[in-house]
Amino acid sequence: MTIASYITFKLGAELFAIDVARVREVLDLTTVTQVPAAPPYLRGVVNVRGSAVPVVDLRLRFGLPAAVDGIHTRIVVFELEIEGEIVPLGGVADSVHEVIEIDPSTIAAAPRIATRWRAEMIEGIATHEEQFVLVLDIARIFGSDDALLAAAAA
Repeated sequence: MTIASYITFKLGAELFAIDVARVREVLDLTTVTQVPAAPPYLRGVVNVRGSAVPVVDLRLRFGLPAAVDGIHTRIVVFELEIEGEIVPLGGVADSVHEVIEIDPSTIAAAPRIATRWRAEMIEGIATHEEQFVLVLDIARIFGSDDALLAAAAA
């Protein structure tokens, strides 16, 4: 049995998970420099050890209403592979919780109907401590986003 580690975070009441192999680090919310003519979900860029990292408001990117940042708001820095190059991308989450272990064979396919989440965003649904966890596929969510690619290249 193969077990994988996932970091969990919340957007509103929903619990999400991303494979820790895709996560570089979790940052406290810091000053985000806006990027002109960026889409509404692209907050701007942050300085991470001398590198400008684009930051996305995950709530807006997933079609949720905007929320006021709070004391638990964090930036999760993901690593995307774009055209053979590893590119960092920050995502603002309402809160980051814990690293959990999930057997990938227990991740059920995302339902195709009656869900507010677009199926291409969700790798599947897992259960952890009697709670549903939406497992995200970051590469599919952001891998073809031209606005993010431009911000990452800047």
